[in-house]
Amino acid sequence: MRIGIVCPYSWDVPGGVQFHIRDLAEYFIRQGHEVSVLAPADDDTPLPPYVVPAGRAVPVPYNGSVARLNFGFLSAARVRRWLHEGRFDVIHIHEPTSPSLGLLACWAAQGPIVATFHTSNPRSRAMIAAYSILQAALEKISARIAVSEYARRTLVEHLGGDAVVIPNGVDVDFFARAEPRPEWQGHTIGFIGRIDEPRKGLPVLMRALPKILAARPDTRLLVAGRGDEEEAVATLPAELRSHVEFLGMISDEDKARLLRSIDLYVAPNTGGESFGIILVEAMSAGAPVLASDLDAFAQVLDQGTAGELFANEDADALADAAVRLLGDPERRAELRERGREHVRRFDWSTVGADILSVYETVTAGAAAVAADDRTTGLRARLGLVRD
Repeated sequence: MRIGIVCPYSWDVPGGVQFHIRDLAEYFIRQGHEVSVLAPADDDTPLPPYVVPAGRAVPVPYNGSVARLNFGFLSAARVRRWLHEGRFDVIHIHEPTSPSLGLLACWAAQGPIVATFHTSNPRSRAMIAAYSILQAALEKISARIAVSEYARRTLVEHLGGDAVVIPNGVDVDFFARAEPRPEWQGHTIGFIGRIDEPRKGLPVLMRALPKILAARPDTRLLVAGRGDEEEAVATLPAELRSHVEFLGMISDEDKARLLRSIDLYVAPNTGGESFGIILVEAMSAGAPVLASDLDAFAQVLDQGTAGELFANEDADALADAAVRLLGDPERRAELRERGREHVRRFDWSTVGADILSVYETVTAGAAAVAADDRTTGLRARLGLVRD
């Protein structure tokens, strides 16, 4: 199958949607399909061979974050050229409502279109206001996928229609077989995310850290991600700052090794999450997970069975739970085992097969319509169709 995938966000700025698209494309390539990904990127950005750059993206505030999007006449021309040259059996557009390549592709594409909705935002005034503009494009979509029940709910409430829920995927074995790094082991808490983006929750974790260190003074916090490190520890007492180690941006391999090394992974995100891919990665690596009780996180953690939850934005609750877990190796071992069992449902062997079944359904439907049209046309030429 010839598959075209449209990424709305800049390829050279890592994020959950980009990682999902990358892993999905590589899964299908391993299965023998032909895949091309169109993504915002500078022409000189190093890209995998299956990614086609659509030009530079610009930063736009979006869903409590800053998304790097691509929209305009040049982008539209590149979208049309990519569609013409690709002659795809199916087009898979991610976030078709964002003002980026997905919306342009939706307007320009012919044939079967599958759309995945990642955003969970129950109060999106922008989406409601833009509905009339989006309607013509959305009507061309053959099948809709939502990455969680909360993303599906946002879609239904704002745009109407429905979607099948297929979660984000992870290469579980990649994380499970990573080798721990000795320097990252021993009384360590891990955090991975953009450290200067408040909704990722690092300020909440920093507020909890003094109480954690008062109870367990040998604890270290390892932080991986992009952002201002000095600002991140500005509220922390000077004598405690040595307990925080910033690793900067790390490779996928080092992310897996970090998650395999730590005693506890903390996800203190405060909102705007539709799924929680980092939780799945942590469980895949065998890291016990402690996360804020966002609806999406609770779903990923099987309502607290595969990982523990604390009250969102409550630093004291986070600290109490972290202290208890750090002092209870048996409970951490239990969470590791439950996480390893639960996470298999998110492996690409399952998720990729589910997405492929959606492709096959819409392409089969399109083929049936085309065959019916050809039959009707032939009957008309033979004079067998009556007005």
